[in-house]
Amino acid sequence: MSSDRGWAWRSLQGVLNAVAAVGTLWIVAIMLLIVADVVGRNFFAMPIIGVAEIAARSVVAIVFLMLPAAALNGTLIRADFLQRGLNRLAPKSVVTLEVLFGLTGAVLFALVALASWPDTVRAWTSDEFFGVRGVWTLPTLPFRMIVVGGSAATALAFLVEALGRLFTPRPDRAL
Repeated sequence: MSSDRGWAWRSLQGVLNAVAAVGTLWIVAIMLLIVADVVGRNFFAMPIIGVAEIAARSVVAIVFLMLPAAALNGTLIRADFLQRGLNRLAPKSVVTLEVLFGLTGAVLFALVALASWPDTVRAWTSDEFFGVRGVWTLPTLPFRMIVVGGSAATALAFLVEALGRLFTPRPDRAL
């Protein structure tokens, strides 16, 4: 963690890293659930009902739990060949490119949050569930809320990074 970061940024980073840790624990839980299902299915002829549905919904939720921290920490996977080339030719243009990347990410994830909001409200008002009624169901609201919250937090993280890059360019972030 860089020493030029303020307490607000460090606090946001701590919260987003904690949320990402929840996503990591969720991955472990899903792995254990899948292993238990495979063992139950193959050795005891007793599969666990709903594992496929839980895993499918969990993948999306885990991504949206981990995205904000990755955006804020600058650890999203991306091709940086353009930045490396620009860094050799015009180092100051890398800052412009980073700011544009952050602002674009903020707008896109804000749009995802806005687009997901109506489905979240509908899931709340209609008590929407997924699964097989009478056999196994799970409410969709928590998963939809994770998408909306994760998108909004990712937009905030991109905006914070873009503004931080714009107003305090750091040489340690140059490629």
